[in-house]
Amino acid sequence: MKIRADFSEKAILRPGDEPWAASPQPGVERQMLDRIGGEIARATSLVHFAPGSFFPHHVHGGGEEFFVLDGMLEDENGRYPQGTYLRDPIGSEHTPFTKGGSTIFVKLWQFSKDDRARHVVDTNALPWQKGPGNGLATKELHTFDGVSTFLLRMEPGARWDHETHADGEEILVLEGEAADADGTYSARSWIRQPGGRESRLISESGATLLVKTGHLTASHLALFAEDATL
Repeated sequence: MKIRADFSEKAILRPGDEPWAASPQPGVERQMLDRIGGEIARATSLVHFAPGSFFPHHVHGGGEEFFVLDGMLEDENGRYPQGTYLRDPIGSEHTPFTKGGSTIFVKLWQFSKDDRARHVVDTNALPWQKGPGNGLATKELHTFDGVSTFLLRMEPGARWDHETHADGEEILVLEGEAADADGTYSARSWIRQPGGRESRLISESGATLLVKTGHLTASHLALFAEDATL
């Protein structure tokens, strides 16, 4: 299966563009943003857990990274309320569940083999730092081997002018609304851009973004093809 698998092209998915699809597990639905592979896949998705649902015990053959968008997700290692950013490295395992329901933004098989630390961040507790321009602030979440993940807050009227990272950029709008030359993006909109392009994002009313950069090189994309055969 290939979904928005040409990483040399800009990709956009807004709320309502595609329906939620049932997963193999009852009560768990997903919206596939990009995907290479079947049930074992290099994948970026929105995943919704209905109240009382769970996902069976599994091992992360290529690592798992997620951000809790709403509700509370739990597993045998802890509880993850809205705003939690978590990285479970290659070889980790768990049985996630929720009592009241939860939605997460999740990325699979996108870890460097050398990035072996479990990483859990309560982003609500982090202070905002001065950002790369007027009206911009950031919270750094994770950096490893040239790949960075951070939150970017745009005050009303702020503009983020930048050249996309040479190895690509990915944005999920968490709150508010932002716009560029290709249109307007409300909360839960997803944008993936190839590297080395001039980008101007504007927010008239203010917005908070989850941003990841430096992870769309050919070498990073090849990791799944290599590891999935092991």
